Amino acid sequence: MSDDLSGAWDGTYIQPGTGMVTFTATLVEAGGAIEGHVTEPCSNPRCPVRTHSASITGHRAGSVVSFVKRYEPPGYGFDIVQYDGIMNGEATEIDGRWQLPGTSGSFLMIRSSKRAQASTTADQVPTR
Repeated sequence: MSDDLSGAWDGTYIQPGTGMVTFTATLVEAGGAIEGHVTEPCSNPRCPVRTHSASITGHRAGSVVSFVKRYEPPGYGFDIVQYDGIMNGEATEIDGRWQLPGTSGSFLMIRSSKRAQASTTADQVPTR
């Protein structure tokens, strides 16, 4: 598998006072620049939406991955979050820390198996 981060990812992060939050991300990498989109459930009881959307912008240098997640729209305790992690050698996991002013926690992103299965199927050429 290529070390390009483009594709679908399933993730979790640990938020103090809330616990584990799951999310899905779609990333596109070009020349080390990363862009993408995240959806996750709202964990704030005052939040008027059930699902948050956020954009991702950042970069990758070797195995080091760094990006900023911007909630759209900001508010309800959500705005801009810094993520810094390390990609494993197979480019199937990114493990690291997220940070907000005054708080931080861990995160883990795993490349979606749906994408891997689709790529494997698409790469197979029928034999006759």
